[in-house]
Amino acid sequence: MKAVRLESIGSMTMRSVEKPAARPGELLVRVLAAGICGSDRHMYKGEYPTAIPVTMGHEFCGIVEEVGNEVAGFTGGEIVTVDPNIACGRCHACTRGRVNLCENLTAIGVTRDGGFAEYAAVPYRQAFTLPAELNPVHGAFCEPLACCLHAIDKAEIRPGESVAILGGGVIGLLMVQLARLAGASQVILITRQLSRRQTALQVGATHAFDPAASDAVAAVRDVTHGGADVVIECAGVPDTLQTGLRMARRGGIFVLFGVTPAGVEVPVLPFNLLVSEVDIRPAYLNPFTHSRAAAMVASGALELDMLVTKSIGLEEVAEVVGSAPLPGEIKVIVRP
Repeated sequence: MKAVRLESIGSMTMRSVEKPAARPGELLVRVLAAGICGSDRHMYKGEYPTAIPVTMGHEFCGIVEEVGNEVAGFTGGEIVTVDPNIACGRCHACTRGRVNLCENLTAIGVTRDGGFAEYAAVPYRQAFTLPAELNPVHGAFCEPLACCLHAIDKAEIRPGESVAILGGGVIGLLMVQLARLAGASQVILITRQLSRRQTALQVGATHAFDPAASDAVAAVRDVTHGGADVVIECAGVPDTLQTGLRMARRGGIFVLFGVTPAGVEVPVLPFNLLVSEVDIRPAYLNPFTHSRAAAMVASGALELDMLVTKSIGLEEVAEVVGSAPLPGEIKVIVRP
């Protein structure tokens, strides 16, 4: 079968490899759609820990073609979304329900072969069934949506509150929709690209500001009369972390979601945090949220088609992952 392999930092290649089999406790999934994530680019550049070599791709949807021994609940033919994050269930974090912080965490498409391939073998407990008639492209959104739901849980948005979101990629645009569904009265997206600001307004944002054209902190503090109740940082760059903290209202909540490259330090002003009591809450991965994401995608509650920039084949994956996002790019979908 064909698979796109990360073979060294900065080197991805499509290879012909042996098709996996479903071992005991596993499903063999024929991949129908897989999303390219910003984290894939971080892994490509060595900015996020991963196994090498490995078939990348942790956001995918497919059809069950083979059921291994010791599997319950699957007979074959089901359309599934796959939670890539596999916790051990035994460590200190796992026994306290913090499975995203598992000391022995493995991840499909990160530390074991994933969805940038024609087939992937996955533990059956990581698979969640989707409606047979669902567009598999929508199914590929379940994993990023599950991570967003964890961030929304951490944000504890209350009806009528204001929410500022920094970063206009697919994560930021999913957060816009989730914030509105949570009851936020103002949802403000901050991003440089005009097309992303326009999309944000179409999917539920009440305001969209260009940080390069004006003082975004002042603009947010003005429209919210003192600062946003909740700020969600989705860009993973030092500037947005610093400006996001300044956008938060005194006593507000700042959710750190974007992946800043490992080793990058960001200066902050502890005195300002102290006297404003801004509550900083990191949100990492998708603890117990993948099934909720699958149900939400199946319900049609979110606008997803508008977030798909283009679809590509496996032969284009290495070029796309190895390049910076193109202007206007939101989500690139791989169709093996």
